[in-house]
Amino acid sequence: MNLTDLDRAHDAMEADPADDRLRLQFFERLADSELFLLLSEEADGDSITPELFNVGDQHYVLVFDTAKRLAEFVGKVAPFAATSGRGLCALLEGQGAGLALNPDVAPSAMLIPADAVDWLARTLAEGPEETSAEISKVGAPQDVPQELLLGLDRKLATAGGLARAAYLVSVSYKDSGRGHLLAFVDAVEEAEPALASAVSEALTFSGIEAGALDVSFIRTQDPIAASLAKWGLRFDLPEPAQVETNAPKAPGMDPDSPPKLR
Repeated sequence: MNLTDLDRAHDAMEADPADDRLRLQFFERLADSELFLLLSEEADGDSITPELFNVGDQHYVLVFDTAKRLAEFVGKVAPFAATSGRGLCALLEGQGAGLALNPDVAPSAMLIPADAVDWLARTLAEGPEETSAEISKVGAPQDVPQELLLGLDRKLATAGGLARAAYLVSVSYKDSGRGHLLAFVDAVEEAEPALASAVSEALTFSGIEAGALDVSFIRTQDPIAASLAKWGLRFDLPEPAQVETNAPKAPGMDPDSPPKLR
């Protein structure tokens, strides 16, 4: 069996249940994964009716992290909606439904209760705060936890084409404040809020208490760019994946038209 990223995160969590960081990393992988939601009938435009699975008085929707696993579970052609884990949790928040993940078809099979789905939706909705400050000094990053570096690397690996690169530096501000800054170079303007949220999530799911990381966006020609390149830890974002623009989209795959429950 080919293991997925979600399988590996689940295995790590199960191997050490007392490690909260591993649990957080599993939920981060769940949020970032493409999930296939089993439907009870074909989608009606952007409205969907999930197939429900009951355990006692608890309701669960059935989701799989590959289309092949959904097909293996059902054993026949069945309607589904494909969406991100974060999108699905936002859709289910407050609905009293949990996730039956990969039931009977993968090592990551588990039941995620409704309160955990609601928690993840709320956590993902907590965006960064916007502030302004003038930088007086740039230096090399100092004592950055490895968990955060790995978390940033994972997040930025999914942001192909949204910026040329990013630099992690230590900074001093003219108001005497100090901290760390992740500066994106030549980011797509429309993607700036999503990139800032991705950094915020990397910090949250790294499990670091009382951590903080500022985010800024610069252009290659800005005066500070040279200092960032000199002192910063560079993250190269991958080139954007080529997609077939004329291919039909499965329900839920268009981010501008998310599915609705009915």
